[in-house]
Amino acid sequence: MKAMILQDTPGLDNLRIVERPMPKPRRQEILVQVKATALNYRDVEIVNGTYHTAFDLPLVPLSDGVGEVVAIGEEVTRFKIGDRVCSTFWQRWVGGSFHMAQAAYQRGGPIDGMLAEYALLDEQAAVLAPRNLADVEAATLPCAAVTAWHALVTEGAIKAGETVLVQGTGGVSLFALQFARTSGARVIVTSSSDRKLERAKALGAHAGINYRQVPEWSDAVLDLTDGQGVDHIIEVGGPQSFEQSLKAAARRGQINIIGYLGGKEGAINPLDIFKRQVQVRGIPVGSRESFEAMNRAIEVNDLKPVIDRTFPWTAAAQAMRYLESGSHFGKIALVHA
Repeated sequence: MKAMILQDTPGLDNLRIVERPMPKPRRQEILVQVKATALNYRDVEIVNGTYHTAFDLPLVPLSDGVGEVVAIGEEVTRFKIGDRVCSTFWQRWVGGSFHMAQAAYQRGGPIDGMLAEYALLDEQAAVLAPRNLADVEAATLPCAAVTAWHALVTEGAIKAGETVLVQGTGGVSLFALQFARTSGARVIVTSSSDRKLERAKALGAHAGINYRQVPEWSDAVLDLTDGQGVDHIIEVGGPQSFEQSLKAAARRGQINIIGYLGGKEGAINPLDIFKRQVQVRGIPVGSRESFEAMNRAIEVNDLKPVIDRTFPWTAAAQAMRYLESGSHFGKIALVHA
């Protein structure tokens, strides 16, 4: 089979397609013919060598993928040949608290990812793909969608009538917008692009704020909420935007730390958290239990992931460069078959 690997040195130009032996499923393993994969910023950082953890090379990148089960090992009970399944990010985090996750079992680094013709998965590290989604749509779920669901639903216990602020229009933010609207919440979106804000409103956002035109965007959030602030914030900007998130949060509001697209440098005054009694939590994607609950909601509500562009999987480097450009709206998927 063919697989794409990061050979021995980080860098997009060091991705190579190689021939590898066809894997054979062992006890409680399934062999999946990969149909589609999807990109996350984590994947690009790993390939570029800028991720906060260095992994042994060679490595098959990408955490997110969907495929068809073509062979099963002994004692497999969760799946059968012909099932369409998504990989999970945390291979050992089935349910419960984050204590159950193990850093050595993250797909796409340090464990080989999905950027190949076939992938071997533990049956406990896969879920049935939603029946209402095409392959490229289902491939976008394991990281971005589960992160948004885990933040707002599993951990956040979102309620109808609450207000959610999402930063930007990348994968996590747009999934959060969709899940919040399905929950009966009102959504405010920030972006540097008026065009993207209009597209977010078409998806159901109540209001949009251009943070380039309004650098102190927390003031605009307070105006939109009659001074009350928002109940949930999807924080993807990092330390530099966190101060604005604190100002925009309602008392006892929740700030979910997802990423650091605005940079890793900045200062945070913990007294500001204390004054507003804000709950701040890091969201490390989510468990398989969250994934399965989310998939049920996706099917019931016929939700469709927002996909900006698709590329052939062999053009993964080109797709990653496009993701780095920041011009996308939603997810970027790779077609395998």
